[in-house]
Amino acid sequence: MSTVFLFIGGPEIFVIIAVVVMLFGADKIPEIARSLGKGMRQIKDATNDIKQEINNSAKNHGIDTDIVSDINNEVSKVKENIDDLTGPIKRSR
Repeated sequence: MSTVFLFIGGPEIFVIIAVVVMLFGADKIPEIARSLGKGMRQIKDATNDIKQEINNSAKNHGIDTDIVSDINNEVSKVKENIDDLTGPIKRSR
């Protein structure tokens, strides 16, 4: 059975790699990969900067940004309570 990655099987990946090598040459592939990596890093940094700016702006205007952690804590407490109640009732397999 061949490996499937994003609905592409092994033979298709091999053909794509062969076409890329023929078009760009083996010496250009590391340069292309490096530039793609730098571009992805810049996008990730820009996204993190935007998130940080939104959080800072929200804190400066008195908006509670810790609400997600509060909700997660409450959900955890409810899960623990349910586990305490259903502990003796759980089915054995």
